[in-house]
Amino acid sequence: MKAINRFFYGPTPEEKVRAWQQRLKSEGRQLDKEIRQLDQAQSKARQSLKQLAQKGDVKSARILAKEVVRSNKQKERLYVSKARLGSIGVQLSNQLAMAKVTGSLHRSTEIMKLSNQLVRLPQISQAMREMSMEMMKAGIMEEMMDETLQMVDDDEELEEEADAEVDKVLFELTDGKLGQAGTVHTELPSLEDKEAEEEGEDMQRMRQQLDGLLNG
Repeated sequence: MKAINRFFYGPTPEEKVRAWQQRLKSEGRQLDKEIRQLDQAQSKARQSLKQLAQKGDVKSARILAKEVVRSNKQKERLYVSKARLGSIGVQLSNQLAMAKVTGSLHRSTEIMKLSNQLVRLPQISQAMREMSMEMMKAGIMEEMMDETLQMVDDDEELEEEADAEVDKVLFELTDGKLGQAGTVHTELPSLEDKEAEEEGEDMQRMRQQLDGLLNG
């Protein structure tokens, strides 16, 4: 009976959602693969930077440091994009729960917003456009917005940030032999830095509590 219904009416809402969720996971794995490749490339770049610093080749070191900065920004984009893929998956699960009650999928502004953002990432642009078209036909999304121009603006901003951070990267990766420390103040602390700071604060509080008990 299901096969007959599928022939006449196409996939059920549940089948559509499951297929999209599988596609999202597949695209997420591709992003993971690219992140690992960037990590490997950065590891080699750090070694090369230290060698260039020992030789005093400032020009080549600055070029390589700029690539490291661009690579960091690209990794940030990939991590954010992967999180957005996961958010769409959650939204689709909500759609599936509603479809079991109402028998149909409903329009979601959140899915449309996330999809528009993900289309801008070249690595998954084609896949997201295809899924978005399918979701439009299913009634989940309206027509997608064209944000191609915004991609150019992002690239220009990335270039400016790379120029601003290159001295700091040089200083850090060459153990102070090249570049300058503290030239960039707009960079957000990494997750590792935040965790280390929080751990340090916790240790300080525990020491104070222990001193209070001993002196009490």
